[in-house]
Parts: sequence; C-alpha cells; structure tokens
Amino acid sequence: MNLKELATRLGLSPTTVSRALNGYPEVNEATRERIVAAAKKHNYHPNTRAIRLATGRAMAVGHVIAIANRHELVNPIFADFVAGAGETYSRNDYDMLLSVVPDEDEAQTYRNLKVKGNVDGVIVHGPRENDFRIPLLREIGLPFVVHGRATGATEPYSWLDVNNRRAILRATEHLLGLGHTRIALVNGLEFMDFANRRRTGYLDALSTHGIPPDPSLMFSGEMTEIAGFRAASTMLALPKPPTAFVAASMLSGMGVRRAVESAGLRTGHDVSIIIFDDDLSYMKNGEETPIFTAMRSSVREAGGLVAKMLLDRIANPDSGPTHQLLEAELIMGQSTGPAPKG
Repeated sequence: MNLKELATRLGLSPTTVSRALNGYPEVNEATRERIVAAAKKHNYHPNTRAIRLATGRAMAVGHVIAIANRHELVNPIFADFVAGAGETYSRNDYDMLLSVVPDEDEAQTYRNLKVKGNVDGVIVHGPRENDFRIPLLREIGLPFVVHGRATGATEPYSWLDVNNRRAILRATEHLLGLGHTRIALVNGLEFMDFANRRRTGYLDALSTHGIPPDPSLMFSGEMTEIAGFRAASTMLALPKPPTAFVAASMLSGMGVRRAVESAGLRTGHDVSIIIFDDDLSYMKNGEETPIFTAMRSSVREAGGLVAKMLLDRIANPDSGPTHQLLEAELIMGQSTGPAPKG
C-alpha cells in the first residue's frame, strides 16, 4: 500500500497523512492516532528517503562508544539496552548508528555527526562526574538524552536513571536486617556516576547502623565474572572475611558465588549475595525461584524509554529537559540467609 491509497482509505489528503506520520505538530492528536493505527493495520511504512528529503532529518540515532568503554559492547546489560532502544527506533522508522572510536577522537566524533547530519540525536552512555559530553553536545546543538546522570554537570540536560543509591542502600539494609555486619561491596568502576551513587548507598546504610566502613571490603572494577571472583577470593581470605556481598551486576555476582564455592562455603548459608540487574533477556536469574536475591530493574525497558525520550526531543526541539528516575525492586532468591552464628 502506498501513501495515496492509505489516505484514500482514511478520507484524508496525502499531505495530512504524511505530516501525521512524520510527527508534524499541526496534526491534532486524535487524527494522528487514527492514521498511525491505520498504517499499522495495513502494514504501511513511509519511504525513509522521502521523509529525509521532506523533513531534513537523518532518521537515525547515534551511539558513540569510546574504546576505553569497549567492554560495554560485550556486556549483556548493554546488549539489552540496545535491544530495547532498537525496538523503539524500529517502530518509528529510525535507524541506529553505532560508532566505536579511540578515546581521543570521541569529542570530534560528536562534532562530525552533527556537521555531516548523519544522525538526528544521540544517546550518551556511561556518564561520569563533570562529563564533558553534556556541555559539548549543548554547544554543537545535537539533541541528546543521557542514560544515567552526571554529578557535577552545571547545565540542564535530559536523563533517565535508576535510583542506584537507594537500590544499594536497600540491598545493604536487607543484609543488615539478616544480622550481617561484615558486608562487602563488589562495585563497578567508580569514576562512572552509577557506581559512585551505589557506593554512597552502601556507605549510608552502614553509617545508619553505626558500622564503620572497611576499605578491605570494598572493590571497584570491571563488572565481569573474573573480576568478581578475584575480588571475592581476596576478601574471603582475610582474617575477618565478609559474610555477605553486594555485587554490582549478575556477572560480578556469578564470580562472587564461584569464589564462595571455591572456598568450600555455601551460598545463602555461609555467605549471602545480593546482585544488581538480574532482568536480562539472555541471562535469566533462574526460573520459578530466583538463584540470586537481586535489585531488579529492566535494562531493556530503560533502553526503550530513553529512545522514546530522545525521539520526543528530536520532534520537539524547543521543549525543556525531561527526567525519569526508576526504582529497583528487591527480588528474593536463594543466595541470602541469616548471618552465620559466631
């Protein structure tokens, strides 16, 4: 079916149908919804090249990954995020442009994307404290949304984040409530904003219960199985080892569990583990009964929401910054139990 045939079925002009499908604001919402529903019903897809010519848009969204963060490309969390975002792009006839670049070329890559008109906007991954990308993207006028928040940023920007501080605070308090006082944190890289907030939540929970932090029970590094294993193995060999761990991801938690079992201990009995981000498409946390107790927040859902926020900004460039703060849910699994006596 072409545009003219769809317009005839709806009793509208081809111009009205085209403008509704391309997001022009002068079409009222009721008419737009009727047109979008009819387009889906009859499997009509606008000609992307025609849209580009008519609107001046690239009909593509950019994701720039610096080589220093290349681990993101093989991380199931990143894959789930991109899958969620991709579903939103597909529904709106947008493509995704992924650029993997040397660290020193990252800023110039954003400038090139703007100058060449390759994308209509970008999603910023892995925000850091005082992240240079926020003022840069505002300066060059490229629409963007940040997945996370950047502590220290002085200019307004749109973001979507999980309440990382509260999630880890709740996880640590759950372990404290089970009688654990030697609680270890196996965190992500703490120059990343999310990991910094998670450490704050952990420390706040300890402080509330009058427990001084022990640097030997705090690790910051890549969220991989091997990093979790090595960190937990070192901590379990201490004269006063931890009886519980808060791990930054499922991969980290799997490494911690391997270290616990290698030490001849039982997870959930001798040592408790709580993980973050267990709701992954291709790495499930058990079936009916979760293997790990976890702070759950759907990364795939976050990807879809961030993509929608960005497409809304592209369609309405004069709108102000928007924010979404998601809360993680505590999921009870088999990896936690009361602190061992003695």
